Amino acid sequence: MGKPSPGGKVAAFFDLDGTLLSANSARLWLQRERRHGRVSLWQTFKAVGFLGAYHVGAVDIEHATREALRTIKGELEENVRTWTREWFETEVVPRHEARGGRAVVEAHRSRGHPVVLLTSTSPYESDLAARYFGLDAFLSSRYEVVEGRFTGEPVLPLCYGAGKVELAEAFAAREGIELDRSYFYSDSNTDLPMLLRVGRPRVVNPDARLRWVARRRRWRIVDWSRAGGPVNLDDDP
Repeated sequence: MGKPSPGGKVAAFFDLDGTLLSANSARLWLQRERRHGRVSLWQTFKAVGFLGAYHVGAVDIEHATREALRTIKGELEENVRTWTREWFETEVVPRHEARGGRAVVEAHRSRGHPVVLLTSTSPYESDLAARYFGLDAFLSSRYEVVEGRFTGEPVLPLCYGAGKVELAEAFAAREGIELDRSYFYSDSNTDLPMLLRVGRPRVVNPDARLRWVARRRRWRIVDWSRAGGPVNLDDDP
């Protein structure tokens, strides 16, 4: 795949869970599904295990996604879209918006940078989050739908690990974005491939492994648990 020529646009890519949101939305969605009786206790235990493996990068993401999609296989896509909107508006953003994230989005916008969500979450949540935070576009995991119903299969590549890089590179090629000069904000060591791909990695309230890597590589570590204070987009740590 060809890369944009030097002098392309600078963009800012943002992870969602643990970055623009202070919580993991997959865990919040699991809690919702459990309340509504859509997952069994055994499915809950399995999902919690997958979530733990996910955070340390030790999960087979395709297998985990297929397991998750079993709960909505055959369901109407429009129903899931409606459930996601109700859940996102009542349970997610009122309680879990990262306080410092929005100011950084606006700082990039003021410089004319395209601002893009890059997340492993569903396209339904990603669309809502992009609108809520005022982002220009979103790249997310996607699920196969035939005649309006979920088949239980993911669309590959999933937006996780190296898959994020693949999707971001394709988007950058289409939009004339130069990733070597662009930003990516994330909290998770699972995003190391994308953090290594961009020219300006930014580490947000990181997990332990990512903090260690960031210190060794002298990447900037930022705290979005508090709002206020000046936003510095420059390269110095």
